[in-house]
Amino acid sequence: MELNLKKEQFSFAYIRAVATDAGFAVSEPSVDDDSVDLTISGRNADGAITRPRLDIQAKCTAGEPLDREEFNFSLPKKNYDDLRDPNVLVPRILVVMLVPADVGQWLEADHSRLLLRHCAYWTALRGSESSNNEMTVSVRIPRAQQFSSNTLAAIMMRITQGGHP
Repeated sequence: MELNLKKEQFSFAYIRAVATDAGFAVSEPSVDDDSVDLTISGRNADGAITRPRLDIQAKCTAGEPLDREEFNFSLPKKNYDDLRDPNVLVPRILVVMLVPADVGQWLEADHSRLLLRHCAYWTALRGSESSNNEMTVSVRIPRAQQFSSNTLAAIMMRITQGGHP
C-alpha cells in the first residue's frame, strides 16, 4: 500500500478506536467530496440534540513527538474552506494524527496490549478567516487538544447542548 494511503487508514483506525472506546458509532461517507472522512454519532436523551453527530476530516503526518505547545499542518485550501464554513448543520473538526517516520514503529501488539504511535490532535476551524492562499493553508494545531476518548465525549456533550466543538 502506498505510504499516504497507509497514513490515511492508520488515522481512520485511531479515530475509530477512540470513538468506540467513548461509546460512539463511526460511519464513512461513500464519497468524500465535502472534506468529511468520518462521521461520529451517538445517542443522548438528556440534551437539546438527542442524536449528536460530528464530521471529521482526518489527516496524518510523520514526525517525532513535539515539545512545542502547537504545531503547524499544511491543509489543502479546499479542506480549509469546507471546515471553516459556519453554515453547516453538523459540526466539523480536523483531526491530525502524528506518526513516527519509520512505518515499522506505528503499531506494536502482543498478548497484553495494542500500542499505536504517536497520537492525534484536533482543532475546529468553524468561522476561521478566509485565506488568499491558492493551494494550502497552514493550520495551527494545539497539542493540548489531544483527540482522546474523554475529549470526544466532551465534544459530543457540547453538541447535544446545541454548542460546537
